[in-house]
Amino acid sequence: MQATKKELIIISVFGLITGIIAVALVKFGNPANMGFCIACFIRDTAGALKLHTAAPVQYIRPEIIGLVLGSFALSLVRREFAPKGGSATITRFVLGFFAMVGCLVFLGCPFRMILRLSAGDLNALVGLFGFAGGILIGVFFLKKGFSLKRSYRQPVTEGVALPAIVIVLLILLITAPAFIAFSESGPGSKHAPVVISLIAGLLVGGMAQYSRLCMVGGIRDIVLFREKKLILGFCAIFVAALIGNIITGKFNLGLTNQYGVVAHFDVLWNFLGMMLTGFACVLLGGCPLRQLILAGEGNSDSAVTVLGLAVGAAFCHNFGIAATAASKAADGTVNNGGVSTTGKAAVIIGLIVVAVIAVINTFPVFRRKKEA
Repeated sequence: MQATKKELIIISVFGLITGIIAVALVKFGNPANMGFCIACFIRDTAGALKLHTAAPVQYIRPEIIGLVLGSFALSLVRREFAPKGGSATITRFVLGFFAMVGCLVFLGCPFRMILRLSAGDLNALVGLFGFAGGILIGVFFLKKGFSLKRSYRQPVTEGVALPAIVIVLLILLITAPAFIAFSESGPGSKHAPVVISLIAGLLVGGMAQYSRLCMVGGIRDIVLFREKKLILGFCAIFVAALIGNIITGKFNLGLTNQYGVVAHFDVLWNFLGMMLTGFACVLLGGCPLRQLILAGEGNSDSAVTVLGLAVGAAFCHNFGIAATAASKAADGTVNNGGVSTTGKAAVIIGLIVVAVIAVINTFPVFRRKKEA
Protein backbone atom coordinates (compact mmCIF):
# COMPACT_ATOMS: atom_id res chain seq x y z
CA MET A 1 0.00 0.00 0.00
CA GLN A 2 1.37 3.39 -1.01
CA ALA A 3 1.70 6.07 1.65
CA THR A 4 -0.91 8.80 1.82
CA LYS A 5 -0.05 12.47 1.36
CA LYS A 6 -0.54 12.99 5.10
CA GLU A 7 1.95 10.22 5.91
CA LEU A 8 4.51 11.72 3.54
CA ILE A 9 4.15 15.13 5.15
CA ILE A 10 4.40 13.70 8.67
CA ILE A 11 7.58 11.72 8.05
CA SER A 12 9.15 14.66 6.22
CA VAL A 13 8.42 17.01 9.13
CA PHE A 14 9.65 14.43 11.64
CA GLY A 15 12.81 13.97 9.59
CA LEU A 16 13.46 17.72 9.55
CA ILE A 17 12.95 17.94 13.32
CA THR A 18 15.25 14.96 13.87
CA GLY A 19 17.97 16.56 11.75
CA ILE A 20 17.68 19.80 13.71
CA ILE A 21 17.88 17.93 17.02
CA ALA A 22 20.99 16.07 15.83
CA VAL A 23 22.79 19.32 14.99
CA ALA A 24 21.67 20.86 18.29
CA LEU A 25 23.10 17.93 20.27
CA VAL A 26 26.52 18.55 18.72
CA LYS A 27 26.19 22.23 19.60
CA PHE A 28 25.42 21.23 23.20
CA GLY A 29 28.47 18.99 23.47
CA ASN A 30 28.16 15.71 21.54
CA PRO A 31 31.13 14.72 19.33
CA ALA A 32 31.31 16.21 15.83
CA ASN A 33 28.76 14.75 13.39
CA MET A 34 27.45 12.58 16.22
CA GLY A 35 24.20 14.15 17.29
CA PHE A 36 22.92 10.61 16.98
CA CYS A 37 24.88 7.44 16.27
CA ILE A 38 23.20 4.29 17.47
CA ALA A 39 26.34 2.18 17.00
CA CYS A 40 28.63 4.67 18.76
CA PHE A 41 26.18 5.23 21.59
CA ILE A 42 25.66 1.50 22.20
CA ARG A 43 29.46 1.09 22.11
CA ASP A 44 29.94 3.90 24.64
CA THR A 45 27.30 2.42 26.92
CA ALA A 46 28.90 -1.02 26.68
CA GLY A 47 32.18 0.61 27.66
CA ALA A 48 30.64 2.33 30.65
CA LEU A 49 29.50 -1.11 31.84
CA LYS A 50 33.10 -2.31 31.27
CA LEU A 51 32.16 -4.80 28.59
CA HIS A 52 35.19 -3.29 26.90
CA THR A 53 38.01 -1.22 28.39
CA ALA A 54 38.69 1.33 25.65
CA ALA A 55 38.90 4.40 27.92
CA PRO A 56 38.03 7.04 25.27
CA VAL A 57 34.62 5.51 24.51
CA GLN A 58 32.89 4.88 27.85
CA TYR A 59 29.69 6.76 28.72
CA ILE A 60 26.06 5.75 29.26
CA ARG A 61 24.37 7.64 26.44
CA PRO A 62 21.00 9.13 27.48
CA GLU A 63 19.93 9.29 23.82
CA ILE A 64 19.73 5.48 23.68
CA ILE A 65 17.64 5.45 26.85
CA GLY A 66 15.36 8.12 25.44
CA LEU A 67 14.89 6.37 22.10
CA VAL A 68 13.67 3.18 23.77
CA LEU A 69 11.49 4.91 26.36
CA GLY A 70 10.04 7.32 23.79
CA SER A 71 9.01 4.42 21.61
CA PHE A 72 7.72 2.47 24.61
CA ALA A 73 5.59 5.37 25.89
CA LEU A 74 4.06 6.26 22.54
CA SER A 75 3.36 2.62 21.67
CA LEU A 76 1.40 2.35 24.94
CA VAL A 77 -0.54 5.53 24.16
CA ARG A 78 -1.30 4.33 20.62
CA ARG A 79 -2.09 0.79 21.85
CA GLU A 80 0.67 -0.61 19.66
CA PHE A 81 2.72 -2.14 22.45
CA ALA A 82 2.71 -5.83 21.53
CA PRO A 83 5.11 -8.27 23.21
CA LYS A 84 6.23 -10.75 20.58
CA GLY A 85 9.31 -12.66 19.53
CA GLY A 86 10.78 -16.10 18.96
CA SER A 87 11.83 -15.57 15.34
CA ALA A 88 15.33 -17.01 14.75
CA THR A 89 16.66 -15.58 18.00
CA ILE A 90 20.31 -16.65 17.70
CA THR A 91 20.42 -15.72 14.01
CA ARG A 92 19.23 -12.22 14.85
CA PHE A 93 21.89 -11.93 17.56
CA VAL A 94 24.58 -12.91 15.04
CA LEU A 95 23.26 -10.48 12.42
CA GLY A 96 23.23 -7.70 15.03
CA PHE A 97 26.80 -8.60 16.00
CA PHE A 98 28.09 -8.30 12.43
CA ALA A 99 26.02 -5.19 11.70
CA MET A 100 27.98 -3.57 14.53
CA VAL A 101 31.29 -4.82 13.11
CA GLY A 102 30.45 -3.03 9.86
CA CYS A 103 29.46 0.14 11.71
CA LEU A 104 32.64 0.32 13.79
CA VAL A 105 34.88 -0.34 10.79
CA PHE A 106 33.12 2.57 9.06
CA LEU A 107 32.94 4.51 12.36
CA GLY A 108 29.22 5.13 12.51
CA CYS A 109 25.77 3.65 11.99
CA PRO A 110 23.54 4.51 8.99
CA PHE A 111 22.12 7.44 10.99
CA ARG A 112 25.58 8.88 11.59
CA MET A 113 26.49 8.19 7.96
CA ILE A 114 23.81 10.70 6.95
CA LEU A 115 24.95 13.20 9.59
CA ARG A 116 28.58 12.87 8.48
CA LEU A 117 27.53 13.42 4.88
CA SER A 118 25.50 16.49 5.87
CA ALA A 119 28.70 17.96 7.36
CA GLY A 120 30.61 17.46 4.10
CA ASP A 121 32.43 14.21 4.94
CA LEU A 122 32.71 12.47 1.56
CA ASN A 123 33.89 9.27 3.25
CA ALA A 124 30.25 8.97 4.28
CA LEU A 125 29.25 9.16 0.60
CA VAL A 126 31.50 6.15 0.00
CA GLY A 127 29.80 4.48 2.96
CA LEU A 128 26.38 5.31 1.51
CA PHE A 129 27.26 3.54 -1.75
CA GLY A 130 28.39 0.49 0.23
CA PHE A 131 25.28 0.63 2.42
CA ALA A 132 23.00 0.77 -0.62
CA GLY A 133 24.94 -2.10 -2.19
CA GLY A 134 24.49 -4.25 0.89
CA ILE A 135 20.77 -3.49 0.94
CA LEU A 136 20.45 -4.41 -2.74
CA ILE A 137 22.14 -7.76 -2.07
CA GLY A 138 19.70 -8.32 0.78
CA VAL A 139 16.75 -7.32 -1.42
CA PHE A 140 17.79 -10.01 -3.90
CA PHE A 141 17.32 -12.59 -1.16
CA LEU A 142 14.04 -11.00 -0.01
CA LYS A 143 12.69 -11.32 -3.55
CA LYS A 144 13.72 -14.98 -3.56
CA GLY A 145 11.78 -15.64 -0.35
CA PHE A 146 14.21 -14.97 2.51
CA SER A 147 12.50 -15.30 5.88
CA LEU A 148 13.48 -15.68 9.52
CA LYS A 149 9.98 -17.08 10.12
CA ARG A 150 7.17 -15.56 12.11
CA SER A 151 7.27 -14.25 15.65
CA TYR A 152 4.78 -15.19 18.36
CA ARG A 153 2.92 -13.45 21.15
CA GLN A 154 4.92 -13.45 24.35
CA PRO A 155 4.38 -12.51 28.00
CA VAL A 156 4.49 -8.84 28.91
CA THR A 157 7.71 -9.44 30.83
CA GLU A 158 9.46 -10.19 27.52
CA GLY A 159 8.16 -6.99 25.96
CA VAL A 160 9.20 -4.72 28.81
CA ALA A 161 12.65 -6.26 29.26
CA LEU A 162 14.65 -3.70 27.25
CA PRO A 163 12.68 -0.67 28.53
CA ALA A 164 13.38 -1.93 32.07
CA ILE A 165 17.08 -2.34 31.27
CA VAL A 166 17.41 1.23 29.97
CA ILE A 167 15.67 2.56 33.09
CA VAL A 168 18.35 0.81 35.13
CA LEU A 169 20.96 2.43 32.87
CA LEU A 170 19.41 5.83 33.53
CA ILE A 171 19.64 5.24 37.29
CA LEU A 172 23.29 4.22 36.90
CA LEU A 173 23.99 7.32 34.81
CA ILE A 174 22.44 9.66 37.36
CA THR A 175 23.93 8.01 40.45
CA ALA A 176 27.33 7.33 38.79
CA PRO A 177 28.46 4.48 41.08
CA ALA A 178 32.17 3.71 41.22
CA PHE A 179 31.87 0.55 39.13
CA ILE A 180 30.65 2.55 36.09
CA ALA A 181 33.38 3.91 33.79
CA PHE A 182 33.20 7.41 32.27
CA SER A 183 35.70 8.66 29.71
CA GLU A 184 37.92 11.56 30.74
CA SER A 185 39.03 12.21 27.15
CA GLY A 186 38.02 11.20 23.65
CA PRO A 187 34.51 10.86 22.16
CA GLY A 188 33.06 9.39 25.37
CA SER A 189 33.95 12.53 27.29
CA LYS A 190 32.02 14.72 24.86
CA HIS A 191 28.31 14.82 25.48
CA ALA A 192 25.39 17.17 25.82
CA PRO A 193 23.87 17.62 29.31
CA VAL A 194 21.98 14.53 30.45
CA VAL A 195 18.56 16.21 30.51
CA ILE A 196 18.95 17.62 26.99
CA SER A 197 20.20 14.29 25.61
CA LEU A 198 17.39 12.37 27.29
CA ILE A 199 14.69 14.74 26.02
CA ALA A 200 16.19 14.57 22.52
CA GLY A 201 16.09 10.78 22.64
CA LEU A 202 12.51 10.74 23.87
CA LEU A 203 11.38 13.08 21.09
CA VAL A 204 13.15 11.20 18.31
CA GLY A 205 12.07 7.85 19.77
CA GLY A 206 8.44 8.95 19.73
CA MET A 207 8.67 10.35 16.20
CA ALA A 208 10.42 7.23 14.92
CA GLN A 209 7.78 5.01 16.52
CA TYR A 210 4.97 7.00 14.93
CA SER A 211 6.50 7.30 11.46
CA ARG A 212 8.35 3.93 11.29
CA LEU A 213 11.50 5.85 10.35
CA CYS A 214 14.25 3.47 9.20
CA MET A 215 17.47 4.09 7.28
CA VAL A 216 17.45 0.62 5.72
CA GLY A 217 13.74 0.66 4.96
CA GLY A 218 14.02 3.79 2.83
CA ILE A 219 16.22 2.16 0.20
CA ARG A 220 14.61 -1.29 0.54
CA ASP A 221 11.07 -0.01 0.01
CA ILE A 222 12.01 2.10 -3.01
CA VAL A 223 13.47 -0.99 -4.69
CA LEU A 224 10.80 -3.48 -3.66
CA PHE A 225 7.60 -1.43 -3.74
CA ARG A 226 8.47 1.95 -5.29
CA GLU A 227 7.36 3.34 -1.92
CA LYS A 228 9.04 6.66 -1.13
CA LYS A 229 7.76 7.30 2.41
CA LEU A 230 10.80 6.16 4.39
CA ILE A 231 13.32 7.60 1.94
CA LEU A 232 11.68 11.00 2.45
CA GLY A 233 12.42 10.82 6.17
CA PHE A 234 15.98 9.83 5.31
CA CYS A 235 16.35 12.83 2.99
CA ALA A 236 14.66 15.26 5.39
CA ILE A 237 17.19 14.44 8.12
CA PHE A 238 20.01 15.13 5.66
CA VAL A 239 18.56 18.46 4.48
CA ALA A 240 17.90 19.77 8.00
CA ALA A 241 21.34 18.67 9.24
CA LEU A 242 23.04 20.12 6.15
CA ILE A 243 21.44 23.53 6.70
CA GLY A 244 22.20 23.34 10.43
CA ASN A 245 25.85 22.46 9.83
CA ILE A 246 26.26 25.33 7.37
CA ILE A 247 24.67 27.79 9.79
CA THR A 248 26.79 26.62 12.73
CA GLY A 249 30.01 26.55 10.71
CA LYS A 250 30.40 22.77 10.99
CA PHE A 251 30.29 22.06 7.25
CA ASN A 252 33.67 20.92 5.92
CA LEU A 253 33.56 19.41 2.43
CA GLY A 254 36.23 16.88 1.61
CA LEU A 255 37.48 13.30 1.64
CA THR A 256 40.91 13.47 3.27
CA ASN A 257 40.55 16.53 5.47
CA GLN A 258 38.15 15.10 8.06
CA TYR A 259 40.35 15.30 11.15
CA GLY A 260 38.91 15.34 14.64
CA VAL A 261 35.43 14.18 13.59
CA VAL A 262 35.81 10.42 14.21
CA ALA A 263 36.35 9.34 10.61
CA HIS A 264 39.06 7.66 8.56
CA PHE A 265 39.95 7.86 4.87
CA ASP A 266 40.25 4.20 3.86
CA VAL A 267 37.80 4.19 0.96
CA LEU A 268 37.57 0.43 0.42
CA TRP A 269 36.83 -0.39 4.06
CA ASN A 270 34.41 2.50 4.48
CA PHE A 271 32.55 0.95 1.54
CA LEU A 272 32.75 -2.67 2.71
CA GLY A 273 31.99 -1.83 6.34
CA MET A 274 28.70 -0.20 5.44
CA MET A 275 27.97 -2.91 2.87
CA LEU A 276 28.14 -5.44 5.71
CA THR A 277 25.85 -3.28 7.84
CA GLY A 278 23.33 -2.77 5.03
CA PHE A 279 23.29 -6.48 4.16
CA ALA A 280 22.82 -7.60 7.77
CA CYS A 281 20.21 -4.97 8.59
CA VAL A 282 17.99 -5.62 5.58
CA LEU A 283 17.81 -9.28 6.65
CA LEU A 284 16.94 -8.12 10.16
CA GLY A 285 14.18 -5.91 8.82
CA GLY A 286 15.57 -2.58 9.98
CA CYS A 287 18.57 -0.43 10.87
CA PRO A 288 19.98 -0.15 14.43
CA LEU A 289 17.66 2.81 15.13
CA ARG A 290 14.65 0.78 14.01
CA GLN A 291 15.71 -2.15 16.21
CA LEU A 292 15.70 0.12 19.28
CA ILE A 293 12.27 1.47 18.38
CA LEU A 294 10.82 -2.01 17.81
CA ALA A 295 12.32 -3.20 21.10
CA GLY A 296 10.54 -0.29 22.80
CA GLU A 297 7.28 -1.54 21.25
CA GLY A 298 7.75 -4.93 22.90
CA ASN A 299 9.55 -6.85 20.16
CA SER A 300 11.96 -9.19 21.95
CA ASP A 301 13.53 -10.23 18.63
CA SER A 302 14.71 -6.64 18.22
CA ALA A 303 15.82 -6.57 21.86
CA VAL A 304 18.03 -9.60 21.15
CA THR A 305 19.38 -7.79 18.09
CA VAL A 306 20.27 -4.82 20.29
CA LEU A 307 22.13 -7.19 22.62
CA GLY A 308 23.96 -8.53 19.56
CA LEU A 309 24.93 -4.96 18.67
CA ALA A 310 26.22 -4.38 22.21
CA VAL A 311 28.27 -7.57 22.30
CA GLY A 312 29.58 -6.78 18.81
CA ALA A 313 30.70 -3.35 19.99
CA ALA A 314 32.52 -4.82 22.99
CA PHE A 315 34.14 -7.47 20.80
CA CYS A 316 35.31 -4.85 18.29
CA HIS A 317 37.12 -2.83 20.94
CA ASN A 318 38.45 -5.78 22.90
CA PHE A 319 40.01 -7.36 19.81
CA GLY A 320 41.13 -4.37 17.76
CA ILE A 321 38.45 -4.61 15.07
CA ALA A 322 37.12 -1.04 15.32
CA ALA A 323 38.76 1.44 12.97
CA THR A 324 41.07 4.20 14.17
CA ALA A 325 39.93 7.77 13.51
CA ALA A 326 42.10 10.26 11.63
CA SER A 327 43.65 12.98 13.77
CA LYS A 328 45.98 15.95 13.55
CA ALA A 329 48.23 16.93 16.47
CA ALA A 330 48.89 20.51 17.56
CA ASP A 331 52.32 20.38 15.90
CA GLY A 332 50.72 19.43 12.56
CA THR A 333 51.53 15.72 12.73
CA VAL A 334 48.86 13.79 10.85
CA ASN A 335 47.44 10.32 11.48
CA ASN A 336 45.00 9.24 8.78
CA GLY A 337 43.61 6.39 10.86
CA GLY A 338 42.25 3.31 9.17
CA VAL A 339 41.34 -0.32 9.64
CA SER A 340 43.55 -3.00 11.19
CA THR A 341 44.17 -6.38 9.59
CA THR A 342 41.91 -7.86 12.26
CA GLY A 343 39.17 -5.38 11.35
CA LYS A 344 39.45 -6.20 7.65
CA ALA A 345 39.28 -9.91 8.38
CA ALA A 346 36.22 -9.39 10.58
CA VAL A 347 34.38 -7.59 7.76
CA ILE A 348 35.18 -10.35 5.26
CA ILE A 349 34.11 -13.03 7.75
CA GLY A 350 30.95 -11.01 8.46
CA LEU A 351 30.03 -10.78 4.78
CA ILE A 352 30.51 -14.53 4.41
CA VAL A 353 28.47 -15.35 7.55
CA VAL A 354 25.61 -13.02 6.57
CA ALA A 355 25.61 -14.46 3.03
CA VAL A 356 25.40 -18.00 4.44
CA ILE A 357 22.50 -16.97 6.68
CA ALA A 358 20.77 -15.41 3.67
CA VAL A 359 21.20 -18.52 1.50
CA ILE A 360 20.12 -21.01 4.18
CA ASN A 361 16.98 -19.01 5.00
CA THR A 362 16.05 -18.37 1.37
CA PHE A 363 16.28 -21.46 -0.78
CA PRO A 364 13.89 -24.37 -0.20
CA VAL A 365 16.54 -27.09 -0.34
CA PHE A 366 18.26 -25.59 2.71
CA ARG A 367 14.98 -24.85 4.50
CA ARG A 368 13.87 -28.47 4.15
CA LYS A 369 17.13 -29.73 5.59
CA LYS A 370 16.89 -27.22 8.41
CA GLU A 371 13.29 -28.14 9.24
CA ALA A 372 14.02 -31.86 9.02
